[in-house]
Amino acid sequence: MSITLRAADQCRYDIVSLGEVMLRLYPGERRIRTATSFDVWEGGGEYNVGRGLSRVFGKRAAVITGLVGDRITAGGVDDQFITWVPSDGVGRTVHTGLNFTERGFGVRGAVGVSDRGHTAASQLRAKDIDLDRLFGELGVRWLHTGGIYTALSETSAQTAKAVMEAAHANGTIISYDLNYRPSLWKSIGGQEEARRVNRELASLVNVMIGNEEDFTACLGFEVEGNDENLSNLDVDSYANMIDKVVEEFSNISVVATTLRQVRTASRNDWSAIAWSKDTGLVRSIERPDLEILDRVGGGDSFAAGLVAGIMETGDLQKAVEWGAAHGALAMTTPGDTSMATRSEVENLAAGGSARAKR
Repeated sequence: MSITLRAADQCRYDIVSLGEVMLRLYPGERRIRTATSFDVWEGGGEYNVGRGLSRVFGKRAAVITGLVGDRITAGGVDDQFITWVPSDGVGRTVHTGLNFTERGFGVRGAVGVSDRGHTAASQLRAKDIDLDRLFGELGVRWLHTGGIYTALSETSAQTAKAVMEAAHANGTIISYDLNYRPSLWKSIGGQEEARRVNRELASLVNVMIGNEEDFTACLGFEVEGNDENLSNLDVDSYANMIDKVVEEFSNISVVATTLRQVRTASRNDWSAIAWSKDTGLVRSIERPDLEILDRVGGGDSFAAGLVAGIMETGDLQKAVEWGAAHGALAMTTPGDTSMATRSEVENLAAGGSARAKR
């Protein structure tokens, strides 16, 4: 693939994520409105990728974010580039984002309710981060960020651009997950602003991750043949769209997405595809009727596996298999973040089964 990584011995970090870290409050088998207790994990669309690369694939990871509290080091992620903001005691000016999530079951789909206004991450500025030290002196092989972080506030996109420019100038590979969330863009310009921001940032991206809805909403590219509910992606049409994307953004070397057909909240058809200039389109093992415990974070774990595969093997087929397998395993446990092991990922990616291991 046309991906040239900085040498590992010249960099302090293999992966740095830029994004918000929230507290996920999980009611287990109950509904949010009737729960009397919640399990709590940390999680976030961009952070989950770095954490997965750290805990599952053994990569040296750090996160750029703003926080009021700390659970980051439990995930093996360096916290020295977190901007710590003192609490005002009641959350009038700043707080840590909260995400209440029901995992769904059967005919009842997953539901997420977020409280992320005025969070520390949404107020983060480029001046709060020593970008010269991080990308220049210490060195970073890979930066991951995405469209959730850039939609947090009217200034978060400016911060993302500054971080991405610093990474690009120092030879760091940049992956970006479009991750379109209409609710996040609603109050800051809607889809029009989402397209303006994401098209500007796309010129700095090496590895772009996104499904058909993401590319349409964020970049304005249509996938021909989709129905209005985007219920079934035509892979050939997606490949034709990629041709248009890389014609306009020649800096993009890899494009990837998961393929999820939701049968019920508990059973999904699951696979993934990826494209590079050198290999064309490749597809992972298809896992029809995959049993799902908690789907949230499956896409982030796909991205972590994909990045790990590219970093270690340079083989896009193997990378998409690692990504799809890691995503599938992450959805067998509760919470946003992966509890899988590397050996489980490699075994499943190679076609392994769920036979008991004794």
